[in-house]
Amino acid sequence: MKKAFFCLILMLIAKFGLAQNNVLDGAYVHENAPTLKVVPYPYLREADVMWSKKVWRVIDLNEKINLALKYPTRPIRERKSLINVLVEGMKEGTLTAYSTVDDEFTTPITFEEVQRKFGASVDTQTVVDPEPPYASHDTIVAKEANYDKVIGYRIKEEWFFDKQRSVVDVRIIGIAPIVYDEDEFGNIRESGQKKALLWVYFPEARTMLVNAECFNRTNDAERRTFDDIFMKRLFSSTIIKESNVYDRNIADYRTGLDALLESEKIKAEITNLEHDLWEY
Repeated sequence: MKKAFFCLILMLIAKFGLAQNNVLDGAYVHENAPTLKVVPYPYLREADVMWSKKVWRVIDLNEKINLALKYPTRPIRERKSLINVLVEGMKEGTLTAYSTVDDEFTTPITFEEVQRKFGASVDTQTVVDPEPPYASHDTIVAKEANYDKVIGYRIKEEWFFDKQRSVVDVRIIGIAPIVYDEDEFGNIRESGQKKALLWVYFPEARTMLVNAECFNRTNDAERRTFDDIFMKRLFSSTIIKESNVYDRNIADYRTGLDALLESEKIKAEITNLEHDLWEY
């Protein structure tokens, strides 16, 4: 009798737990993105590269086409923002963050340093009791990292002509979140200057980005991943630098509209390079 009663209790617990776990927020289970694998780059030999140029771009998250990289600001069941996906990888240890002392991925930083760059801190504050004898004592105040202040991304990439495939192709090398420069009190400086917080090696990040869905404005059943966004160039950006003998940015010798025209000029040169290789 006791054995039968015990078995009945186990069955009820199992049934209740199954009912709790089978709550489906939608008409079907999203099984595609979590099982995707990274599509490897085509094999490339140095001898086949007839021309190459490194380019740095900035993705502005306020542009409509780039909103899929910014939202949701808080992770939901199906989706996360790009910065949340990257930070989660850094926290798990599957993704390495690099310092911005250079953009050559030479100085790894810890996850604690990453959090501090996003505003996380532990401080001591003096508090006075509201009642007599009004004694004062120190209390520890912890401030959490704020990932919502990311306003864009800096992209480092290399364009090249592969004579084996007869195409001009591109490989993204690194990606860096950008924020407004702040003073020691956490206020945005009046100059509105922007800075990169850290670098992420993009080929390493692809293993995470390929399993992270992003929003599709026209069709919820055709969700793309962040890897699709970057590999298919489904984003808007502005060139801020090309490889040059002075190692300087466009902003160092052009301002305002002239800087934008210089950016478009570099973009046109890369586009026309492939077109000029063929006769029609």
